[in-house]
Amino acid sequence: METPAPLLTILGPTASGKTAFAVALADLLDGEIISADSRQVYRGMDIGTGKDLADYAINGRQIAHHLIDIAQPGYKYNLFEYQRDFLAAYNDIRSRGKLPVLCGGTGLYIEAVLKGYRLLPVPENPALRTRLANKSLEELTELLKQYKTLHNTTDVDTPKRAVRAIEIEEFYRHTPVDERAFPALHALIFGLDISRELRRERISRRLQQRLDEGMADEVRRLLAQGIAPDDLIYYGLEYKYLTLYVTGQLTRDELFSRLETAIHQFAKRQMTWFRGMERRGFTIHWIDAALPTAEKVALVAEKLRTK
Repeated sequence: METPAPLLTILGPTASGKTAFAVALADLLDGEIISADSRQVYRGMDIGTGKDLADYAINGRQIAHHLIDIAQPGYKYNLFEYQRDFLAAYNDIRSRGKLPVLCGGTGLYIEAVLKGYRLLPVPENPALRTRLANKSLEELTELLKQYKTLHNTTDVDTPKRAVRAIEIEEFYRHTPVDERAFPALHALIFGLDISRELRRERISRRLQQRLDEGMADEVRRLLAQGIAPDDLIYYGLEYKYLTLYVTGQLTRDELFSRLETAIHQFAKRQMTWFRGMERRGFTIHWIDAALPTAEKVALVAEKLRTK
């Protein structure tokens, strides 16, 4: 089956089943996956980021995937690097006659490559960091709301990430962003729409499963490799709360309760971003996440036939 778009995009909040859906589509359409996840780029951060690499196997073969496990843990991978690496993967896939399937939940990464911002690497601003050093996460979040968003505010849940977000926004306030220097990409976008109740159920079940699979031991291994606790906390969500837990600052019950709440809030912010993309001119074809994978794939196939 042919698709009129040289890029298929699958997005949705955490626990909506994006990867399995994208893999099934890639299998049908002779495609390869390009990840759009700001934390799955890191090696060794597997359980906490939900890589679920087994999901890339289908019908006895492995679907190729890109931009997973490309950076060392402790490093602060950024949007400029993602644009660069996305374009390299996209051109490679297209050069081999395959269909690139962009899949993930990091809305800024998806929007940055689809909209075609030409971004620059953002240097550290020591004076700004000093000025913001004693502000709380709540105060930093309020400051961040004053900017035109060029940073992934979806997972800004630590002061360090918030300061970095403000640093990026401040840089681009004084450094104009060129649009369309990045290639214009014609993408067909499908979103997985999951009810609040089902999303909460899946998040809670998956969190317990990942804790049972050794998510805390994964963090212990990363700390044993010499990664500073603050560097893991910087990544937020699972790595923030698990680091606090394994360093004795949270009990097991506190870990589960606080992390569960944080992931629910994160999923809500993801959906807010995707709805914002629609207001900014993107057409997203929403599909019920509760449908069996085969039915979801059939809906996409029908959409492709009518394009």
